[in-house]
Amino acid sequence: MQDLDWIAVRGLAATGFHGVYDQERRDGQQFVVDLRLGLQIETQTDDLADTVDYSVISTDVVAIITGEPVDLIETLAGRIADRCLAEPRVRVAEVCVHKPHAPMGLTFTDVSVTITRSRA
Repeated sequence: MQDLDWIAVRGLAATGFHGVYDQERRDGQQFVVDLRLGLQIETQTDDLADTVDYSVISTDVVAIITGEPVDLIETLAGRIADRCLAEPRVRVAEVCVHKPHAPMGLTFTDVSVTITRSRA
């Protein structure tokens, strides 16, 4: 595989209704997503067509967060990674889903799952 360059989007936040508990599905909570997209960036042109439009990807990620609920943030991360890899130029997608208000009854600053997926 050729060397990769990286585009990152950090702190993409939206309210979703994911979780295994009734109150999570009923009340919702904030989810925060960090993306790292590995691709080969063309630096000899200044044309958006020669890279990926991270604003479009980010809008789609928010739609996934606010869309159909899943039980596990692992599943949510997988759906987001699949969307990122749907971009023909993206070779690797690293997705971190943060659930900072997970109902654990404990004091903590964050719960997150990070997955890395690549094109076969």
